[in-house]
Amino acid sequence: MAMRATVSRFPVTEEALEACAVQWGIAVTPFAAADERGQLPATGGGGDRVPRCEHCWAYLNSHCDMERWGWSCALCGTLNGFDDDALHRLQRPDALPELTSSFVDLEIPVDGSEGAGDGVQARPVYVAAVDLACSEEFLELIKSALLAALEALIPGSLFGLMTFSHKIGLYDVQGPIPVVKNVFIPPDTEEDGLPVALEDAMPLLSFLAPIDTCKDRIAAALDTLRPTSSWERGAASGQEPDTVLLGGRGFGTAMPALIDYLSSEYGTTFALARVFAFLSGAPDYGDGQLDTRRYGEQYASKGEDPDLALLPEQIPFYKDLAAVAVQAGVCVDIFAVTDEYTDLASLKFLSIESGGSLFLYTNTDDSTLPQDMHTDPAVVQIAFQYSVIEPVKATSENETQSSAGYMFCLKRRLRIRTLQYRPAKNINEIYDSVDPEALLHILVHKVILISLDKGVKEGRSLVHDWLALLIARYNQVLRSDPRTPELPVDVDFLQCPQLQMLPQLVFALLRSPLLRLHEEGIHPDYRIYLQCLFSALEPSSLAKAIYPVLISYSSPDKQAFPRHTLSRAALIMSESPIFLLDAFTNLIVYYSSTADPSLPFPPPHDCLLRTMINELKQGRCITPKLTFIHGGREDSALFESYLIEEQDVDGPGFTTGKGFVSFRESIRHAVADIIETESSI
Repeated sequence: MAMRATVSRFPVTEEALEACAVQWGIAVTPFAAADERGQLPATGGGGDRVPRCEHCWAYLNSHCDMERWGWSCALCGTLNGFDDDALHRLQRPDALPELTSSFVDLEIPVDGSEGAGDGVQARPVYVAAVDLACSEEFLELIKSALLAALEALIPGSLFGLMTFSHKIGLYDVQGPIPVVKNVFIPPDTEEDGLPVALEDAMPLLSFLAPIDTCKDRIAAALDTLRPTSSWERGAASGQEPDTVLLGGRGFGTAMPALIDYLSSEYGTTFALARVFAFLSGAPDYGDGQLDTRRYGEQYASKGEDPDLALLPEQIPFYKDLAAVAVQAGVCVDIFAVTDEYTDLASLKFLSIESGGSLFLYTNTDDSTLPQDMHTDPAVVQIAFQYSVIEPVKATSENETQSSAGYMFCLKRRLRIRTLQYRPAKNINEIYDSVDPEALLHILVHKVILISLDKGVKEGRSLVHDWLALLIARYNQVLRSDPRTPELPVDVDFLQCPQLQMLPQLVFALLRSPLLRLHEEGIHPDYRIYLQCLFSALEPSSLAKAIYPVLISYSSPDKQAFPRHTLSRAALIMSESPIFLLDAFTNLIVYYSSTADPSLPFPPPHDCLLRTMINELKQGRCITPKLTFIHGGREDSALFESYLIEEQDVDGPGFTTGKGFVSFRESIRHAVADIIETESSI
């Protein structure tokens, strides 16, 4: 359960709340696996035995003050006594999660007896309810989504397939050939409901098939689904076939029947059932029909607000049905695939109030529905133990043991961090989610290992070849999209902003002393120092050490631009007089030769530029060397040595006018060779 308050310090009085005019509240995600800090709950048994306050009924928790025979409630302050059971459990307070953590998840015995739930064999149940009053494109999308869902369902689950239009179709896939039994839906609301109960049409245990043994048969049944024809819908509604378009969607009759069908085995065959309801339009047949004509009404001519008029539900039918679903242990997810008005204002209650979700896809061409049905996140966990020495306050008993009055103790700790990552829906989504600094961080670590094992030249080759391969794959993805015209090789990632800095970062890494060759004058001790330093830096700091940040200022108190490329051209185009270069271990303040002589040099201690410098120095594990250079009066070689984009990737680093431009062309040729080689295979 994650909880985030709008303010971290609450107003003491109602007057203070009104005076501050801040929206005061707490956002709660009740079923989040971890808290807002990512901490998992403490777990254990005895959830039915946790003491509660006699006044406000709050539970005993880690914030309560403990007495020998009782406890003071942290919420209302009431002093409560312990009963015999609580006193017995308190003999081992470390075994009580509620006293050791503010976030606990405790087991509660079923039917009030320990172990009563051990013999319950209820299995997860999933039912797909598919709209057949639809188009072929809709149905193909649903088939793809359900095939993906079948792969994601946990082993041991039961799965049922139901269709609806002017009739309800129940599928038995447990035999060698899928069998469907149809129950026709009356066109008008009738008190007697369906002519045949679903249980009478097909026993529930024939409808619910085990995933483990019937997955292929379920897939075969999905392949048989076809949209209902206009002739079928016309015959059912008494209309001429030529006058019937899409429609005949008896969703409002099918869903109550399905919920009632499943409820007969609630608590026996299943503990909870989840229904995937796929809709291609608004329910317009049988019970729960929704009038979509209200969307086209001329509200302005009536003096009404259309946004306000279309927000409330038309009828309470689906809200009432949600309450029935909850009582039956059924949760409903609604997947609406339509670009037409479907009145989700009315339908939404069936999903959100039964514990499900509502999804909307406006077309079938670029719908992410299959991915949304198979969205189990990847989970990464880092855990390690470490030791720490902490001071202990001296007491009268141990003061004599230390002349200075200080004592220290060694503590051993276990630190755990768990993160979830959603799977990418396609390669473009992978590219769009790239963190370039983190990517550089991993690349540098690999290069260091390769350099130690096979030499610096092999490390350089690895970096160059990797960038060429990445750009080749990126271009192949671009060319695979039929909407993209044939283009020359793109080495600048013009279609993906997240990747656009990578060529510069790789070029800078190749220019770095970490990967420059011995004959260029790189001392081996300095290289080893950089290997150790770079291995210890976090991604943002490492990125600065590889590709320094160049910031321009129009005056010592006014920043002009937060980042420039490392080139002379960037300095000239900016027309700014002052630059701050942050190379992590070095900070350089550079005044251009054309800077106004009235600008104070060095910058005053109370200016914005100095404040930035002080903040950068304080946040470093190594204090950076600070240098001031005035281009019109002093040697600018140190500052210009960092303008790497005009330096050759190989060589001593003298400015030649080629540099990064030449590097891009070499990469372009390598990419073209890769694409040509792979296309010929």
